[in-house]
Amino acid sequence: MLEIHNLSKSFGKSPALRDVSFSVKKGSIHGLLGHNGAGKSTTMGAILGMVAPDAGEITINGISVIRHRAKALRHVGAIFESPAFFDYLSGWENLRLFVNYSGKFDEAAARDVIEQVDLSERIHSKVRTYSHGMRQRLALAQALLPEPQLLLLDEPTDGLDPEGIRWFRDFILRLRDERGMTVLFNSHMLAEVEQMCDHITVIKRGNLVHHGTLHSLLEDGMRYEIIAEPTALLPALLAAFDGVMESPTRVLLPDDCDPAEVIRAIILAGVKVKSFSPYRRSLEDIYMNLKAAQA
Repeated sequence: MLEIHNLSKSFGKSPALRDVSFSVKKGSIHGLLGHNGAGKSTTMGAILGMVAPDAGEITINGISVIRHRAKALRHVGAIFESPAFFDYLSGWENLRLFVNYSGKFDEAAARDVIEQVDLSERIHSKVRTYSHGMRQRLALAQALLPEPQLLLLDEPTDGLDPEGIRWFRDFILRLRDERGMTVLFNSHMLAEVEQMCDHITVIKRGNLVHHGTLHSLLEDGMRYEIIAEPTALLPALLAAFDGVMESPTRVLLPDDCDPAEVIRAIILAGVKVKSFSPYRRSLEDIYMNLKAAQA
């Protein structure tokens, strides 16, 4: 659906993106991760044709954004940076105004989308009376009105309360499951990314540091939490099984290793094992390791 090839961009003497390449599969929810200033928003802006790259290519359904922006973005919806509306107009009037900029306003389609985002009761109220969550839903309605195949979301849950975050997450998952919509989701909320995304791309200081499925990143060997004494003997004992100590209490073993044999060897060596239990890394664990490795 979306292909980014060797994308580079500098602002003055400061490089924002360095030769970044990744793809987003049709019908997937893809997470774009990185710290503030990593290059996520620059990437989003380039995809939308709002930032002109110094080098590289971006295609949507095989159409170049750089050479044929209008055609490439025909079936793209987006919430980019902070959605801006006219506070003195109603939600309905804002939608009519913004949609008319790029095409004809379809009232029936608008009512359907407004109902989907649960704004029917307040759509004719002035936007200045809207909560932050209601503004985000109005922005989502605007993004969905072109009936997009690709939806770009730039920090869409930022500032929402837990209930609003859950509603937004469930709604995006339904878009994928029921409509087959493709979503590129930019966020620093790792727990949300872990619950929503099939694939992730991690950018640090403008460089691509990871691109792949979330499952492959989370499941790269068997991990266990161990509490044992004396711990000094553990590294050598684990090495015999091609295992390593990732931390003073965490063990990484190969997929084909029998943990029962490992425990037996540790006990026979005179180590007192108080506990030994499976441990699954979170996306936050992995993200912090990636950041440390690229420091």
